[in-house]
Amino acid sequence: MATRFAHSNIIAKDWRKLAAFYTEVFDCVYQPPERNQSGQWLEDATNVKNAELQGVHLLLPGHGKNGPTLEIFSYKNSIAGPESVANLTGFGHIAFEVDDVTASLRKIISYGGSNLGKIVSKQIQGAGLIVFTYAKDPEGNIIELQNWTKHPA
Repeated sequence: MATRFAHSNIIAKDWRKLAAFYTEVFDCVYQPPERNQSGQWLEDATNVKNAELQGVHLLLPGHGKNGPTLEIFSYKNSIAGPESVANLTGFGHIAFEVDDVTASLRKIISYGGSNLGKIVSKQIQGAGLIVFTYAKDPEGNIIELQNWTKHPA
């Protein structure tokens, strides 16, 4: 059986605002249709009583029209979680490879996000030089910004 990555999901307080952030900052592309889903089938699959959600899929940059998506949904009955921190167990962050980590961090902040860590450069034996940092989107989800300079083998 073949396996292929499909999408990652963020449950947002306001899916429209968070989707706008990812389209503006990271050039993600809106992938219609908008989702407006509810019913027993959704309750059965998610194990969420009275499940009702709205949202959208965004094509992630760099993978073409059939690439993976970032699914951003808001449940009508969302539950607030703990603050995102880098070492919280479970899914940790979404990463984007960017041309300029500093400029991308400035853009995140200008669109309502925040910085989390410092910008760091580190030579990784056999892999190259990485420049990276962690930031947060406007709802507190962690984003890694990275830029690699790979060395020839």
